Amino acid sequence: MIHLIVLAIRMTTETFTKQLLPFKNKLYRLSIRMLSDAQEAADTVQDVYLKLWNMREQLHHINNPEAMAMTMTKNLCLDKLKTKKKLATETSPVNVLSERVNPEVQYEFQETSQAIEHFINQLPEQQKWVMHLRDIEHYEFEDIETITGMNLNHIRVNLSRARKTVRERLIKLNTYEYQGN
Repeated sequence: MIHLIVLAIRMTTETFTKQLLPFKNKLYRLSIRMLSDAQEAADTVQDVYLKLWNMREQLHHINNPEAMAMTMTKNLCLDKLKTKKKLATETSPVNVLSERVNPEVQYEFQETSQAIEHFINQLPEQQKWVMHLRDIEHYEFEDIETITGMNLNHIRVNLSRARKTVRERLIKLNTYEYQGN
C-alpha cells in the first residue's frame, strides 16, 4: 500500500524530522547492502537527506516521499559503485540468536546466513534489488513498483527467480557438505 504523505508547502525542520526521518534506517540498510561499507552508507544517507532538505519546498507534490528517498539512495549507491568501479562485497551477518542457544546451532546459523547473503550478492542487480526490498525491507509490491519503476509482473518474475536461485544454491551447498562428511 502506498502511503500518501501530504507535506506543507513551507516545511519546517520539525515537519521534515517527523515526516522524513522515520525511514532513515531503511535507507541505511539499503546503502550498506549495496556499498558494503558502513561509512559510505552513512554518507549516502546523509546526502539523500541533504537533497531532500534542499527540495523541501517541492515535497508536497510527492505522493510517496519514502519511495522517492529509497530511489535516490539506490541511485546514489549505484553512482558510487560506478565511479569507484567497486564490486559490492558481503557484510557480516547480524547475530540474532540468543546467548542461551547451543554454540553449534549459533555457528550453523551464522554459516547459513553468510552463505545466503553471499548467494544474494551474486544475483543480477534487479533480482538482488527486488529481493532486498521485498524479503528484507518487507515492502509491498506496489511500493517496490514505485521505487524501481518496474511493472508488477517483472517484479514477481525477478523475485521468484532470485528466491529459486538462492534456494537451489543453498540446497546444493548443504547437500555437498552432507556428502562430504
